[in-house]
Amino acid sequence: MSVHGFPTDRWLLPDGIEELLPEDASRLEALRRRLLDTCASWGYEQVVPPLIEFLDSLLTAAGHDLELQTFKLTDPLSGRLLGVRADMTPQVARIDAHNLKRESPTRLSYVGTVLRAYSDPLERSRSPVQIGAELYGYAGVEADLEVIRLMLELLAQAGVLHVHLDLGHVGIYRGLAREAGLDRESEAIVFDILQRKSGPDLKAFFDRFECSEKARRGLLSLLELNGTAEILEQARQTLGGMGRMVDGALATLSEVAQHLRRHYPGLPIHFDLAELRGYHYHTGLVYAAFVPGHGREIARGGRYDDIGQAFGRARPAVGFSADLKQLLRLGRVEVGPVRKRIMAPAGDDEALREAIRRLRAEGWQVVQQLPGQSDDPISMACGYRLVSCDGGYEVISLTDSNS
Repeated sequence: MSVHGFPTDRWLLPDGIEELLPEDASRLEALRRRLLDTCASWGYEQVVPPLIEFLDSLLTAAGHDLELQTFKLTDPLSGRLLGVRADMTPQVARIDAHNLKRESPTRLSYVGTVLRAYSDPLERSRSPVQIGAELYGYAGVEADLEVIRLMLELLAQAGVLHVHLDLGHVGIYRGLAREAGLDRESEAIVFDILQRKSGPDLKAFFDRFECSEKARRGLLSLLELNGTAEILEQARQTLGGMGRMVDGALATLSEVAQHLRRHYPGLPIHFDLAELRGYHYHTGLVYAAFVPGHGREIARGGRYDDIGQAFGRARPAVGFSADLKQLLRLGRVEVGPVRKRIMAPAGDDEALREAIRRLRAEGWQVVQQLPGQSDDPISMACGYRLVSCDGGYEVISLTDSNS
């Protein structure tokens, strides 16, 4: 639609792309600073990956889903394909492997806008502000536990209440698929069926695919192995003897669950052994945080060892990420005391400049009028006015003057 040849919808934004107005922007910045400071207090150093990279680097070690989500364009300088980041995790892995090259465990945090080609059906935004933390260089379960604890701490700092934690382990499915002798194509078919939790489809698949009765029974049982901690004992009875990978994954889940119960006795923990978030990406424990009434996870993570191999340096790795804007909507974020805001008169005399400089240094928000501006202080959200007095300037409270 246009008026006099000019479009009238220039203010519209693309679907899934949003902006924040001053109040929400202030809350987002306060939350960003609070969560990064929390990460720093745990020893996580902040890195700032680039918004755009060569496509082959950006998608190295990433799954097919990430490639579909990545906006692509051609670099006019090099002629090579570029990608706008849809997930910062591979970028941080590149920084650890190629740029830092440390031998000791490395803790890194990050925050920044990512851009996705398609929105999640339950979360319309295509431009989340991704915040996360990664721990590289330590293969023990202690690293998984530290990252889970940090994730829970950040959710608490964001004022997100009533968190529920889902735990799984991709090693269980990998081990059972190996035991069943599934080839890559069959493994993908079973994976899809498990995500849909379709028992009839899985039984129909095994009517066509020959494998041992033990492996068949183990894979079918994954559809039922979800619930509270009692599920782990049931899983040990059902899946015992299915191989070292399965036994090791169950032992890890049990250890993590015991630790979390000791330190977070009120935290509801749910286990789903058929939940394979990031299956093609993760290598071990996977986890996600949920809140009642919200249909998708609010934070997710897991172990993805050897992701740096594509950059020349394989290292154990575990991490998590969340969308800062989503946390802002779901949590209770207080910006803190608003700094006192004062309107100063227009002018450029030395005494006025010095008074304004001093007030700003003391933490005031000083809004100086422009020549000819006649707005009153209240319309400019100012509770004070800077006025000339005896050759200098003094602060007048509008509240006091109106009382």
